[in-house]
Amino acid sequence: MLKIVLLGTGNLAVHLFDALATNKFATVIQVFGRNKEALSYFQDRTDITDSKDNIRDADLYICAVSDDAIKAVSQYPRHKEAIILHCSGAVPLTALPGDCKRGVFYPLQTFSKGRSIDFTKVPICVEAENNEVLEVLLALGKSISETCVAIDSDQRKALHLAAVFANNFTNHLFERAAAICADNKLPFNLLKPLIEETVAKLDTLSPLEAQTGPARRGDQYTQEKHLNLMTDLRDREIYRILSQAIEEKYGNQL
Repeated sequence: MLKIVLLGTGNLAVHLFDALATNKFATVIQVFGRNKEALSYFQDRTDITDSKDNIRDADLYICAVSDDAIKAVSQYPRHKEAIILHCSGAVPLTALPGDCKRGVFYPLQTFSKGRSIDFTKVPICVEAENNEVLEVLLALGKSISETCVAIDSDQRKALHLAAVFANNFTNHLFERAAAICADNKLPFNLLKPLIEETVAKLDTLSPLEAQTGPARRGDQYTQEKHLNLMTDLRDREIYRILSQAIEEKYGNQL
């Protein structure tokens, strides 16, 4: 069984640990973290340490930390025959130490505290310097997820960019929609069936085919009414930019 040390105690580390808890291919023998309160989540389930000097020897070290901490944390393991991974979508493989076996194990999902995730549905993208390490990462990924694919650093950066559009920017628009509802004493829950259908129809339609709304129809009258309703200048600018982008995309189909 593959022995893993998890370096980090944040949202991703928690979800990875839970996904590996009953795994028959690998086991987490230790969790390292500086935050003692965060470490308490793991203390009754595996060995924990807040000292880099007490990090145990393992087959694989997973740096489940913020992007700016990867370079420093990846230097902690002293077992140079082990594989060291990071989990970032935006950091290249070469950010890891060059004197070790290195790879990337990138779960493409948004992770939030207190939210349960079915890891079998999380796509995992892996990268490695050689086939030996790649085979280990593919096996590990397939042991916890239905989808595990090998991509290179450039592809991963592009995928991360696409994910920012699909998730982070979309969620910000949800927040602005919630603010508009709150300002007008409307419950945000009224929009949830619409949001759910927006995502659900992507099972049968491409995003290009699924677009609807005033900008898609070229309905300038409704757009002007919407703009006049808004008092927040940033919301107006977002509305204009997105409406213009949609109109330009479908201009010859209006």
